[in-house]
Amino acid sequence: MSERLIPYQPMDLAEPAELVAAIRKRRGGQFINLDRMLLHSVPIAEGWNHFIGEIRNNLSLDPKLRELAMCGVAVLNGAEYEFFHHAPPFKKAGGTEEQVQGLRLIGQATFPRQLFSQVENDAADLTFQMTRNIKVDGTLMKRLQQELGSTDTVELVTVIAAYNMVSRFLIALDVNPEDHPPA
Repeated sequence: MSERLIPYQPMDLAEPAELVAAIRKRRGGQFINLDRMLLHSVPIAEGWNHFIGEIRNNLSLDPKLRELAMCGVAVLNGAEYEFFHHAPPFKKAGGTEEQVQGLRLIGQATFPRQLFSQVENDAADLTFQMTRNIKVDGTLMKRLQQELGSTDTVELVTVIAAYNMVSRFLIALDVNPEDHPPA
């Protein structure tokens, strides 16, 4: 195994104490490798913890749609670490194992649309369009706004945008899944 260009911060990192405590609290007491990389920059780690914490915990958007988008971005960008961490919450939010496997085909002609509801398919299409094309079809946005309302549509767009940022960070810095994933 080759040495990392930028090593993870130690698992037992104690400083800056307030930030470390806040991250551990959000993570249920532990760090994941993403946190250990972010902690090379206190301002980035602080902003990330707050912003992503809000996305993960305080949106009105259906958690299944949120996690569907996160998994979709992960697949489209080749960020296995992201998929590894978001497939379990997708299932916890009501997704099935068959849907998890189907999400691995997002953006392909073989994507199993029949496994998903109309709004889930629209969320998958939005994820694809935002991630690959940047521009989004106006008809799709209108359908989502009618189905979800303005707040949840804005939140879905933000989830997709934010997790594109996450995947780009993970891939550029070669952040890999932990040996023992958090519960």
